[in-house]
Amino acid sequence: MTLRLAGPLLLVGAGKMGGALLAGWLRQGLDPASVLVQDPVPAPEVGALMASHGILGQREAQLPVAPSVIVLAVKPQIMDAVLPPLAASVAPETVVLSIAAGRTLSNLASRLPRGAAIVRAMPNTPAAIGQGVTVACANSEVTRDQALCCDMLLEAVGEVIWIDDEALLDPITAVSGSGPAYVFLLAECLAEAGVAAGLEPQLAAGLARATVAGAGELLRRSDFSPAELRQHVTSPKGVTAAALAVLMGEGGLKDLLTRAVAAAAKRSRELSS
Repeated sequence: MTLRLAGPLLLVGAGKMGGALLAGWLRQGLDPASVLVQDPVPAPEVGALMASHGILGQREAQLPVAPSVIVLAVKPQIMDAVLPPLAASVAPETVVLSIAAGRTLSNLASRLPRGAAIVRAMPNTPAAIGQGVTVACANSEVTRDQALCCDMLLEAVGEVIWIDDEALLDPITAVSGSGPAYVFLLAECLAEAGVAAGLEPQLAAGLARATVAGAGELLRRSDFSPAELRQHVTSPKGVTAAALAVLMGEGGLKDLLTRAVAAAAKRSRELSS
């Protein structure tokens, strides 16, 4: 289905996540002429994508008409500097879609015109290959059509889940937003453990990468739960069981991840205060 909007789309921030969204929209057939990008220095790969579609980046976007959507894809630390100049571009028909971690709906609303329609979303980096998962929530000003518009934009890079309780976005950020980093660390540590066990670094890295990627794809396609899939590969008193006795023991992987997710959720709440 071709992605069509009621008016121009302004993308503020052309880093990795902003670029992933832009690539997804263009894959879905969004007219490049309807896209404006505000970023003084886009990421190199995003700049190349923009150039190949004739999309110009600029420090401050000059809008011929009010945008139907403004997508905020900048770091939360610079949001206070970014929002005031944008306020004049927010019309009654505009919906503001923010993917900045920790910035709450009320925080964003306080820096935008009264009554602004705002959607807050948390995607993750697999969006770069169209396999992301995004959780979103909207304030009371967002209309059904505006929510559907944001849903289409986010679905261009993967699955979308809507929630009503905004407070859940802090632990959601800790699980799915930060989660890919945990998986990459697993692959990194698995390779290093292989080297410690006697493997050549290149072989260990290749095995770890293929194993994590393959297991993830098996999990995605399977109807079995993660626990069931783990049990399928674990023979009683076998090799895998010996390893899992360490990983599942006191202070093991479960405890570490519980602490890690709690720390990330705490930091997300701190960013919103």
